[in-house]
Formats: sequence, structure tokens, C-alpha cells
Amino acid sequence: MAAGLAIVVCTSAGSDEKKGLETRLKAFFASRNRDLHIAVANRGDEVSDLARHALAENADPIAAGGGDGTINAVASVLAGTGKTLGILPLGTLNHFAKDLGIPLGLEQAAEVLVDGRVAQVDVGEVNGRIFVNNSSLGLYPSIVHGRESLQDRLEYGKWPAFLWATASVLRRYSILEARLHVDGREFVRHTPFIFVGNNRYQVEGFNIGARSVLDSGWLWLYTTREIGRLGLLKFGFRALLRSLRKDKDFDMMRTKEVIIDTGHEHRLRVATDGEVTVMRTPLHYRIRPGALRVMVPKKKTESGKSKSSVAS
Repeated sequence: MAAGLAIVVCTSAGSDEKKGLETRLKAFFASRNRDLHIAVANRGDEVSDLARHALAENADPIAAGGGDGTINAVASVLAGTGKTLGILPLGTLNHFAKDLGIPLGLEQAAEVLVDGRVAQVDVGEVNGRIFVNNSSLGLYPSIVHGRESLQDRLEYGKWPAFLWATASVLRRYSILEARLHVDGREFVRHTPFIFVGNNRYQVEGFNIGARSVLDSGWLWLYTTREIGRLGLLKFGFRALLRSLRKDKDFDMMRTKEVIIDTGHEHRLRVATDGEVTVMRTPLHYRIRPGALRVMVPKKKTESGKSKSSVAS
């Protein structure tokens, strides 16, 4: 592979659709007089190896074509190397691309690889594993584990499996007993979830789950006190009604690092950017400021800042 632009693609599309995708990308970059190499991963676990191969061949930028899991895999290889990540958002939710202001259309996103600018953004890390969006314990990893099990065993579609797994987990979810060591202080929480964001997340209103800044150098922790199923539903409504920050049962704090100890739970399911792995506790979270170079659009908003508010 010659040095230059490389794209690692991983999608759930069929072989004909993948060939069509490759054809569109090759035609686009040929029209811009740019050479590229496209490597197609047939499984998610191939993405990291393909990204490492592109890195060894001195490709730059190295773009990830897929969902947030694919982007995480390539970002994990590139963080701290000085090489630049490009993003072609081909997934369902595309959180990282949206927060960076990258267009969701294929050609428009590809244009950013040609005519964008390089920004440096933070990444989070838990026990050595990188996340570009967030990591969580409790409810969400259990739901994802249940969804994947239903997809494998019963061949459910992704969203029907997710809804069924959510209902199942909410019927019988357990409470985490966690000690959070933050900035020399200890907080004890009995909670259904702990959410750790790479930079601050909007937690209220209809734009919930978005970030306006990705280079602040802070992790943000969100958790709630022990509440039942009805309490969780009320919690969700309060979030939509923009009254969550005044909620006595809701905690949010920022930190550079946090250690989470779950006592007798020595192995725990942990979600990072939607992918679930089992990790040994305690869990050591930290922020790595400016560790990832990424291509973002040059276009400015009316305020003069890029949509993602990342530094050049």
C-alpha cells in the first residue's frame, strides 16, 4: 500500500452494495485526482488489523467507513501516533461524525477528506481501551448483550432485538454498588447506570446525547441514585423537559480521571462506543487530551466557529 489516503470500510451491506460503495468512492477520488487504497473488512474484528496495516504503510489520513464501532477501532489504532483519522459515516447513529459536523452523505463526507482541516480532539480510555464517544456500566451494556444474543440465536433484526432486550433488562435489572474515586474524594453510589462521556454531553431536551465541544480535556460522569422502573421512566421525561440538572437524584461531574470499584463484582460488562467487553475491576478511566487528529469540515458557522468547536 503506497503512502497516501487509505479507507477501511466495514458495513453490514451485502457484497453487491459494498462493490457499489467501492465504485462510488474510487470514482469520487479519481475526479479529485487523489489516489487511495480501500480495504474492506468482512467482520468487525478485522478493522483494527487493516488499520494497523495502513499505519505500517505510512498512509495518512486513514479513514474509517462504517458506524461508531468501526470509527472506534480505527481511532484506537491512530490515537497518539500523529496520523490523521478520516470519517465516512456509514452507520445507523453516527454520533462521532455528527458531533464533529461531518456530513452524513457519502460524497459530502468524502469531500472533507480532500478539502477539510485537521483538528485535534480528546479520547477517553478505560483500562487501556479507547473510546471516542462514551463508556457505560449497568443498564446499557446489559441491553446490548441481550440484543446481540437475540440476533445470534433467533435472527432478530437489530432494532426489534434492541427493543425486546430493553424490555427484558428493565424487568429484572440489578443495581450497581460502586465506589467512585474522583479527585481525591470517594463517592458511593447504588445506581442502575454509570455513564462516562468523552467531553460534556447534553443531558436535557430534544438534542440529548449531543456534544458541542470535543477538545475540553475533561471526562464527564453521569449517574443516578437507586430508582425503580417507574423512576427510570420519570427520569427520562424530566430529561426531555429540561429539568434534570435540578434533580436531587441525578449526579454529573467532570474530572480528568476516575477509578470505579464495584466491590465483589470483579468482572463487569463495559460498553465503549456501543461495543461491549468484559473487564476486570477496578475500572480506571482517564482523558487523553488532543490525542487524536481528525479531518473536519472547513466550513464555519455564523458565529465563526466550526460546528464541533474543535481546535485547529
